[in-house]
Amino acid sequence: MTDKKEENTVQEEIAYQSMAEFLESTPPNQSVHISDLVDSDYRVMYSSNATIMNKPEIQLHCSHESCNGNRFFRCISTERIYLDTEKYSHFYLTYRCSNCQKNKKIFSLAAKVDADGSSCGECYKYGELPIYGPPVPSRLIKLIGQDREEFLKGRRCENQGLGIGAFVYYRRVVENQKNRIIGEIVKVSERIGAPEDKIKPLRDAIKETQFSKALEMAKDAMPESLLINGHSPILLLHSALSEGVHALTDEQCLELASSIRVVLGELSERLSQALKDELELTRALSTLMHHKKANK
Repeated sequence: MTDKKEENTVQEEIAYQSMAEFLESTPPNQSVHISDLVDSDYRVMYSSNATIMNKPEIQLHCSHESCNGNRFFRCISTERIYLDTEKYSHFYLTYRCSNCQKNKKIFSLAAKVDADGSSCGECYKYGELPIYGPPVPSRLIKLIGQDREEFLKGRRCENQGLGIGAFVYYRRVVENQKNRIIGEIVKVSERIGAPEDKIKPLRDAIKETQFSKALEMAKDAMPESLLINGHSPILLLHSALSEGVHALTDEQCLELASSIRVVLGELSERLSQALKDELELTRALSTLMHHKKANK
């Protein structure tokens, strides 16, 4: 009696995902219990108990120029995948964007169905192509310049929960691109007419070869339009990157790495927006000045 109660408790604690949730949001190298692993529509349509793999419609980010956002993807793998109860079936599923009909996502999976005749089972995700995770904003890619591949390596580490690896890659990117990042801040400062005593520390930071010292010099010379919730992004980066990786756990490194990526992404957006706003203001002033002269 006790054993049955314990067994029921274990079963109740099992967390199930839908197949769509699994494909959309589960990182590689994980096995998950799936509530709709078997295609129930096929069973109903053909009055069959066949354990055919479910291939639901999913929503993913599509980077195609005609999409550039979340779109519906549908499976274009037409073969029927029969699942076993004793061993895993190994297969690929290819999905294509229903909007642009161009971009694809390929999943490498293994699955087996429960032996109780239900639609539940287990699915393991080996990997996916393009790689798992939200897209890196194009403005951030532009900001980090030649270190794009290093940054994407860090992103892959972060996606897989490898905190130390992600932290080390992101730190390397910021160190390598220190002058480029601060140079963009100088550009914004000059465009908005910031006083020279605010711009000089930034220029001095570019000349400084010691990374930590350069960030220290630049942290308080930030235009207000680039502040993130009232905080200097350089100060935030300096605080995170000054931590010694050997003094941190992998979980702490992962948390810091994620924060570094988010701050860099937000800084890249604010830099772009500040320069865009200034350009639009310059054009507007030019238009009004020409209009005024024409009416004299």
